[in-house]
Formats: sequence, C-alpha cells, structure tokens
Amino acid sequence: MARKPNYSFERNQRAKAKAAKREAKRQAKLATKAVSKALEMDDAAQDTSQDPTAARKARTSDH
Repeated sequence: MARKPNYSFERNQRAKAKAAKREAKRQAKLATKAVSKALEMDDAAQDTSQDPTAARKARTSDH
C-alpha cells in the first residue's frame, strides 16, 4: 500500500523555499545598493581631488 502524502511537510518545504528565495533577493538588492553607493563615493572622491571647493559644495548641498 502506498504511503499517504504528508501535505503539511510539503507545504512547509514550499514555505521554506519561498523564504529562502526572498532572502536571496533581499541580499542581492543590498549588495547592488552597496556597490552603487561605493561607486558614488568613489566618484565623489575623484571629483573633490580635482576641485578643492567641490568637497565644500558637496557638504553644503545636503543642507
């Protein structure tokens, strides 16, 4: 006789897979955000090295 399927186990496995997928997507977004921020900071550093007043302009533009 065939074994009765365990639906709660299967449902739990699907929920875990979905949660893992969401977490991977969240981590990927964080990684791309960190990379873009690092590039932005690098660009800002290069801009300030060319123009000494650029650093002051960047600080005052936030206010």
